[in-house]
Amino acid sequence: MLRNFNIGRRLGGVFLICALLLTLLGGFGIYSSYSVNKSFGLYVFHVVEAAQHAANIRAEMINLRRFEKDLVINVGDPAKVKEYQGQWESAYEFIQETFRELKPRLRDPAVAQRVEGAQQNLKTYHDNVQAAMAKLDGADVAAANQAMRAGREGFLAAEKVFAETMQLVTKATQEVKQKFDEGARQVFIWTVVLALGAIGFMVWMGLAVTASVVAPLRNAKDFSGAVRDGDLTGDIPTAGRDEPAQLAQALLDMQNSLNRIVSEVRTAADSIQVASSEVASGNADLSHRTEQTAASLQQAASAMNELTATVNQTADSARTANQLASQASASAERGGAVVGEVVSTMERINQGSRRIADIIGTIDGIAFQTNILALNAAVEAARAGEQGRGFAVVAGEVRLLAGRSAEAAREIKTLITSSVESVEVGTRLVADAGQSMQEIVANVQRVSDIIGEISAAAGEQSSGIGSVNDQVVQLDQATQQNAALVEQSAAAAQSLREQAQRLAEVVAAFKVQGAARSQPAARAPVKAPLQSAARPAAAPKPVTSPAPKSAPTPRPAAPSPAPASDGDWETF
Repeated sequence: MLRNFNIGRRLGGVFLICALLLTLLGGFGIYSSYSVNKSFGLYVFHVVEAAQHAANIRAEMINLRRFEKDLVINVGDPAKVKEYQGQWESAYEFIQETFRELKPRLRDPAVAQRVEGAQQNLKTYHDNVQAAMAKLDGADVAAANQAMRAGREGFLAAEKVFAETMQLVTKATQEVKQKFDEGARQVFIWTVVLALGAIGFMVWMGLAVTASVVAPLRNAKDFSGAVRDGDLTGDIPTAGRDEPAQLAQALLDMQNSLNRIVSEVRTAADSIQVASSEVASGNADLSHRTEQTAASLQQAASAMNELTATVNQTADSARTANQLASQASASAERGGAVVGEVVSTMERINQGSRRIADIIGTIDGIAFQTNILALNAAVEAARAGEQGRGFAVVAGEVRLLAGRSAEAAREIKTLITSSVESVEVGTRLVADAGQSMQEIVANVQRVSDIIGEISAAAGEQSSGIGSVNDQVVQLDQATQQNAALVEQSAAAAQSLREQAQRLAEVVAAFKVQGAARSQPAARAPVKAPLQSAARPAAAPKPVTSPAPKSAPTPRPAAPSPAPASDGDWETF
């Protein structure tokens, strides 16, 4: 049944059940502790405290009798009588107060009734003793003795009833204690039983869950070990819906897939062997045709040597032209920089002019204010006399404005001088720009001459290319002869490719390190000679010596195109 649940639910269920059991056990313990504490509180309230109050009443009754005797003995001494009478009354009030505290703690109606009777007897005793004391004050000794005897009878009756009450209280105390002990023992037994039951159930659940997980995993381990050793005939139980069952089903699916893959790989390997034999036969014929093509490639190599020398010369001319073009570009850049400086200088001149205009405006404003102040000075002068001090103030303002006018004039002069200098600098820069332009023109003329030389070299290259074209025609004829054989080889290669593709798809299901790199590694040595032999004719290009020395170098490399065509066949 556990196999129908996944491992997470099983473990979660175990933890949940354990938590519930612990919660129930803790709740039972809390409830038991609460019940015990409650019972103990009731025991203390109804039994212990009741017994304590009863003992206090009985002890105080003894004091009550002692004070009574002291009062009778000292009846001739009023002071003593009053003192003992007060103590007797205090003892009686204490007994009554203790009775009031005792009654709520009595749960047995019979005991409560006896206590009530004892209290009534004590009240009778109290009333008779008080009456006897009053008669003693009136010197009626006979009546006092009679009242005292009646009071003693009530006291003895109360003492007898109270003694019986104490026995009942003691018996009730023992019964309550027995019940309390029995309840505590039952709580302990139930706690132990529940704890052992919870522990046993949790241990059983843990073992059951562990067995439901470990056993399927052990079977999966044994099954995977058999597959690792190459045994694809084993079996594994797949009952259940948990993760181990899913793992077992996945292992079975893997085993079936491996059986199918191995069968298909064997079939594909047989087909590849047949196709490989056909490809080998075609390669032999193609190799013979390639040897015939090698001679034509030798002639093409000689023509390429001449063409290479011409190209080298053309490249030198091109480099020279490039240098001159760079110089022309630098000159143009300098000219541009000079022109930029000229523009900047002219901008500064323009700014100076605007500043001059502003200063002139300021001077005009100052002149206007000076006129106003002069007018005010004239008015103040008309009011000469003791009030002539205002004229002095106005005159000071006039002098200040005059100073500002002079300062503005000096600034105008400075700006004008700076503008003149900027114009001179601009003139020199324009002259430099003209000289740079002349250099640019000369360099452009030189570039034109170089271009003429390049044109002549291009003519020589054209004749060399014509020779190469003739050789290419011969190579084309040989290629046409190889076409038929290539078609047959292509068909065989297509069949081989399809079988290899099928084999690759089947083998791709295996994820084994090194398997994916084995096939490219086998092809690498075949492609290496192809790349090295496909460009032997270009080898003379880096040679800078004269033509007679460069011609022999391609001769030994001429036979290498034969393996190059073999390599081209292997790429089909």
